[in-house]
Amino acid sequence: MQRTIGELWRGAVAAGGSKTAYLTERREGWVEVSWAEAGRAVDELANGLLALGVRKGDAFGILAPTTLEWALFDYALARIGAVGAAIYANSSPTDAAYILEHSEAVGVLVEDGDQGAKIAALELPHVISFGELDGLRERGRAHAKEHPDALAEAEATVGEEDLFTFIYTSGTTGPPKGCMIRHRNYFEMALACERIEGFAVADDTMLLYLPLAHNFGRLMHLIGARAGFTTAFCPDPLRVAEVMPAVRPTLLPSVPRLYEKVHTAVLRQFEQMHGPRRKLLDWALRVGRRVSELRQAGLPVPLGLRLQHRLADRLVYRKVKEKLGGRLRLGISGGAPLAKEIGQFLHVLDILIVEGWGLTECTTAASVNRPSRFRFGTVGPALPGFEVRTAEDGELLIRSQTVFAGYFKDEAATSEVLGTDGWLRSGDIGSIDEDGFITITDRKKDILVTAGGKNVAPQNLENVLKTNPLVSQALVVGDRRPYVAALITLVDGASPDEARPQIERFVEGVNAELSRFEQIKRYAILPRDFSAEEGEVTPTLKLKRRVCQEQRTSRSGSRS
Repeated sequence: MQRTIGELWRGAVAAGGSKTAYLTERREGWVEVSWAEAGRAVDELANGLLALGVRKGDAFGILAPTTLEWALFDYALARIGAVGAAIYANSSPTDAAYILEHSEAVGVLVEDGDQGAKIAALELPHVISFGELDGLRERGRAHAKEHPDALAEAEATVGEEDLFTFIYTSGTTGPPKGCMIRHRNYFEMALACERIEGFAVADDTMLLYLPLAHNFGRLMHLIGARAGFTTAFCPDPLRVAEVMPAVRPTLLPSVPRLYEKVHTAVLRQFEQMHGPRRKLLDWALRVGRRVSELRQAGLPVPLGLRLQHRLADRLVYRKVKEKLGGRLRLGISGGAPLAKEIGQFLHVLDILIVEGWGLTECTTAASVNRPSRFRFGTVGPALPGFEVRTAEDGELLIRSQTVFAGYFKDEAATSEVLGTDGWLRSGDIGSIDEDGFITITDRKKDILVTAGGKNVAPQNLENVLKTNPLVSQALVVGDRRPYVAALITLVDGASPDEARPQIERFVEGVNAELSRFEQIKRYAILPRDFSAEEGEVTPTLKLKRRVCQEQRTSRSGSRS
């Protein structure tokens, strides 16, 4: 069997039949799309592309949000061997044009005229909007009648070593680099996840809001086909909370930001409880904590405690779970570190979030906590079929069938991260314990070296700061400085003047648990949150450190 995305897709359609493959929101509400319906659409789109003259090896951009149209068009490109060049929907005209020009794209799929306007100056041979997809499908049907074997013949030329997609890095330290991902890379990635018991099952419903231009979102949409579950698309990340009750997902892949907001909202709600309600809450939290500890240790929960846990669920936990749709079986966190305290807190409320780790260059993930075997504060053991080890300087190295083919048109950059022995340098500093669980310290390039020569991992401190319900974002600085400092933004509605005393006490508590060289000596509360609109946050909600540091204000507190 050829490990191609076309093979993965055809297998999904054959196995799925009339079962629901996708949920998509239309004016009349949520619409179900069966695997058979989706299969016909991909066939017609693929034939339509062949009718346009798109062929194997041609790059074709997709500039649109996370939608059914995006996913089906991606499969159509894969069927004929064209190479998708994914572009974030909120990309600037300059960034969108760069990817299309660098990848030598012959065309682009855009959501609408506004997106099309971003790249109009390029005058590409093929610019297709969502509104024109029905026309492309009609053209594909006509092409299939005239050339009934064309699609099969095109697909027969696609091999597992051929390129499936370009995924461009965020470009925070220079121009974006195009990661060349082969068909077998993503096929093996989906297969590795399938081998993890309970990670993704056929009767799951997944809510997918992650950008499909990012490797995490792209993988989850491919896992949906491999596992045969239902994917519900949410193109607007700001509507996730609104969509949850309608979709009622059992599987939720997300960047940590969403879970951080849930944690903050729940804490603020709990703080307002008094009297009998507070006593009930405290009892439920004690029960949840005991159950969580046993489950983390892999030990059975005694019958009496199980009964208490069910009652606590009915009276307390369920009200929190309803905010996530009421059916959530498993949350998956990736793309950035999740604070250990947040994972532990949500698990006390019977909500399991498993954290994973990886990078685009290894086609998304290299490790993940298992639903039945997890440790908060780690990113879990290596995935099946993966080798992970540490170099002498603590950098994590990866070797697997998912390691990319290199950076497009950049052999020098490729040789910096990929050795001839197949080991990929991740750029992350971490450790691996005797049970195989991996702990990430920080990005190698982000480690702060103070003026006193001490190494400080900023992400660990940032994650602790973000556990405060008043803190929205935190950025720790201190490279070549005599002390460590922090830039803090507040949640919506919080007053800097009113928040300052609480932040002061919280920072004191954080410092009490740190070595002196790690302690936060000064902090600044910024007048607004970091935002993508100001270029301070990537599309996957990671902070751009250099840009964010420029947003400091003179409003600050200090620690001696």
